[in-house]
Amino acid sequence: MTRQFDSKLFVLITLIVVSASCGKKNTDDYARWDLVGGNRDGNKYSSLEQIDTTNVQQLRVAWEYHTGDVDTAAHSQIQCNPIIVNGILYGTSPKLKLFALDAATGVEKWSFLPFDSIKGNKAAHFNLNNNRGVAYWSDSKNDHRIFYTAGPYIHAVNAETGKLIETFGSGGKVDLHTGLGDAFANLFVTHTSAPSIYKDLLITGTRVSEGMDAAPGHIRAFDVRTGELKWIFHTIPQAGEPGHETWENPDAWKLTGGANNWMGMTIDHERGIAFVPTGSASMDFYGGKRRGANLYADCLLALDANTGKRIWHFQYIHHNTWDWDPSSYPVLVTLNHDGKKVDAVAQTTKTGFVFVFERETGKPVFPIVETPVDTVTRLVNEKLWPTQPIPQRPAPFVRQSFTEKDVNPYLPEASRKEVIEQLKGFNTGRMFTPQSKEGTIIFPGFDGGAEWGGPAVDPATGMLYVNANEMPWILKMLDVNESAQIENYGQAGLRLYRQHCMSCHGANRMGGGTYPSLLEVSKKYTPESFVEFVNAGRRMMPGFQHLDTEEKNAITAFLLERKKDMDRKYERKPSAEEVFRKLPYNISGYNKFLAKDGLPAIAPPWGTLTAIDLNTGEHVWKKVLGEDERMKGLGASVTGTENYGGPVVTKGGVLFIAATKDSKFRAFNKRTGDVLWETTLPAPGFATPATYEINGKQFVVIACGGGKLGTRSGDSYVAFALE
Repeated sequence: MTRQFDSKLFVLITLIVVSASCGKKNTDDYARWDLVGGNRDGNKYSSLEQIDTTNVQQLRVAWEYHTGDVDTAAHSQIQCNPIIVNGILYGTSPKLKLFALDAATGVEKWSFLPFDSIKGNKAAHFNLNNNRGVAYWSDSKNDHRIFYTAGPYIHAVNAETGKLIETFGSGGKVDLHTGLGDAFANLFVTHTSAPSIYKDLLITGTRVSEGMDAAPGHIRAFDVRTGELKWIFHTIPQAGEPGHETWENPDAWKLTGGANNWMGMTIDHERGIAFVPTGSASMDFYGGKRRGANLYADCLLALDANTGKRIWHFQYIHHNTWDWDPSSYPVLVTLNHDGKKVDAVAQTTKTGFVFVFERETGKPVFPIVETPVDTVTRLVNEKLWPTQPIPQRPAPFVRQSFTEKDVNPYLPEASRKEVIEQLKGFNTGRMFTPQSKEGTIIFPGFDGGAEWGGPAVDPATGMLYVNANEMPWILKMLDVNESAQIENYGQAGLRLYRQHCMSCHGANRMGGGTYPSLLEVSKKYTPESFVEFVNAGRRMMPGFQHLDTEEKNAITAFLLERKKDMDRKYERKPSAEEVFRKLPYNISGYNKFLAKDGLPAIAPPWGTLTAIDLNTGEHVWKKVLGEDERMKGLGASVTGTENYGGPVVTKGGVLFIAATKDSKFRAFNKRTGDVLWETTLPAPGFATPATYEINGKQFVVIACGGGKLGTRSGDSYVAFALE
């Protein structure tokens, strides 16, 4: 069963609804932007209407704030959706500086550097994860706090002074390893998304590694004042817990990781339900060590926000081996469906589906059919699931297959023929095609479909607006050769590189996607500084503190090509944990399907924006999002571009979105999809904008961090207002 319901907990929910102390939602919530996503519904909607379809063309820059810590060499980014509380804007910088600005002028009031809170550690050991937002809590008296994650810690910062609140956790921070268990104490854990606040609880997921060295993604709630752990939900069920039977190996939970909430969550405060999507179990692309359906990976969890108890769940993909996670936090909306009001929760996914459920029961609003899929695989010990749940409405908002007819017609003839020949050697044609050594086309790609920016939903109309990518990727499974009895550092370093690094940086170390080349790292690092880098990680790269000194030295000798070290003898017996985590396959890397000249192999559009009526499940309009000048030069009239960051929709009839690699910030008519206004940003805005009002003036602000898709990095937040 993909959905299970606990009737006893439903009674508890009913009592919560009757006696809830949180109160009903105030329509003024939509006029503020004091949470990531705008409000408690997570719908990125604003009831402000000073800026509307008739005057949006008059927008001008009101202020620009520079964080001052751009890192162009490391392709730094800003993915933060800022929040605005009592006239103060709170956001984060490329190097995870937390800052407070006067939201009317952009003048800095204070800033906080998380490195200063890590006593006894070098700053180089502090993981520079991307950050997509912060959370605010207040007791309505004198205690006002900002919570955000930097490295493995959730920090509590005084919202008025920018100083750590030392009484929270240990010296103002809580370690995200708390409650995971000793086996995972040294593994990479951080969080990209903002934590969520419910009453006096701080509820959080995590970002973990996507390989076999992943920590489990258990959901936890901490006391908002003290940092004390209050409850934990095991996303990989332990022995005796419901869902444990969906793992063939009864001991898998002891070492398996993932099934984590990296995308954030949405809490129905009236009902006391936390809606928590989870991603894949580790490793992402091979499931031979985790056979079974793998609850609660790739699920929407409805948890009692007070206790962490499961109310219901739905699994989007059984035994996921395609990295097709639900791509963002879900959205709460009340629909007019079949003549009645339905309080629903809607989830977009990388696969291009929209799943819509009744909040209290998990009953699908539109039919979902368990559909047979291809399970024939030549990978040893792999056992794919025979069916996958397919929503019958709404229709997918992206293409879901790639065959010869989809090859880019604008490619030069020689490139096009080469792409067609390559395609003949790959497994392709439909979703859920099994992985292979020959290569399998993953489409929608690893970045969706929908991505982490998530959709916007207009609560007045039930219209969902979602931006998406349409870019195929190539996944090849490579045999992992058994190591020799006696190795030197060079051989061990190569083996360890293949085990821990190759999936991102490729077999040839040339990188791919958003992962850089490692061919000339010796020009940037000494052996000592490289080991520090391996310990810390950076943004998409996790830290590898769980590797011992010998392993790090071997990888360093190999990647820095230090010949005098590579010939040294390497002898080390693997632990039981390492034996479990050793796989027969690795992947060739995160490689988009591109022609040799770097142009996409698939026909445009590569970026889209779609409006879907959630009341009926019907598509209302679909537009191309972004422009690729290279392809326009080859005769393509519309192209779209890959895009990251979500839209904002307003009562004034305007939808704002940046997200594209062409550095544009655009305003669309939400009813028709027509472009009303666009401007060029100082760097691409791979983030979700925010809109707010100060002293009667409406502002729209966007972080301009660039750094993805080969674009230059930036360090600014730019706010716009009417002249």
